[in-house]
Amino acid sequence: MSKRKRTSNIEKWIKEGRGAGIGADYQPWLKIQDVSSLGRSTRLKGIKTGRQHEFLSDLERNYFYLTEFSDSVFDIREQFPLLPHEETILIADELGIEHPRHPKTGEYVVMTTDFVLTVENRNQQVDVARTVKSKEDLFNERITQKFEIEREYWSRRDTNWAIVTEEEIDKIYARNISYIHSYYTISHFENFQGMLNLLLEDLKLEYIKRLLNPIMTIREISNQFDKDTNLASGSGLSIFYHLIINKAISVDLSQELRVDEIIEIVSIENNILEKVKYG
Repeated sequence: MSKRKRTSNIEKWIKEGRGAGIGADYQPWLKIQDVSSLGRSTRLKGIKTGRQHEFLSDLERNYFYLTEFSDSVFDIREQFPLLPHEETILIADELGIEHPRHPKTGEYVVMTTDFVLTVENRNQQVDVARTVKSKEDLFNERITQKFEIEREYWSRRDTNWAIVTEEEIDKIYARNISYIHSYYTISHFENFQGMLNLLLEDLKLEYIKRLLNPIMTIREISNQFDKDTNLASGSGLSIFYHLIINKAISVDLSQELRVDEIIEIVSIENNILEKVKYG
């Protein structure tokens, strides 16, 4: 009976479209409600995909922020199933490794890889697979056995697979992106609701002009901007974050983003800089 139930659940999820599609149409195989996680599970709407992403740990969430901001990543698919699961069962048997089973039913489960990313490589878009785990997990023999199954699965598909630990994830960088991620679109914010796009664009240009003053902190620039434009308090800071996440301006995100300090503007997007200078 339990075997029929397992098969039915797998078939049901496949029919629902889990693990299939790309971009906005992709559905992760595992969702937060399906598993218990040792970390803090998170749902986030992606900028690149426009869909809700499901993360089962803090490490996964932090890695997502890095891939989300990367210019070389075009699509992000998390909780990607290794299907057909009969293949991973066969691989495990060939390697002499026990295939993962459901802790209650004892039935074989569908294995997943944390991320499948579509990236640019030599002017072509290719898929790479990434497993995100803590460095401590690498010393767990059972976990590394599961990695061997993953490695072989992706090797048979000629897909680059690698393990990412916290040492490869810049925590400060990820935290900075987490602060600004929700500011990608600000037209729906209360301070800007009903504002014409042309006016909002003019406000952005005016704000960037003020960023060229290197003797004021970001908070000071923003507060003065709010007063001069008669905008509600906090509007200038919202525009600052919006400009960074949209890459209109560039700052050093490897350093903690402190708005009460002077922050160097590393660069300004070329066509925007032209408008600021000659607009």
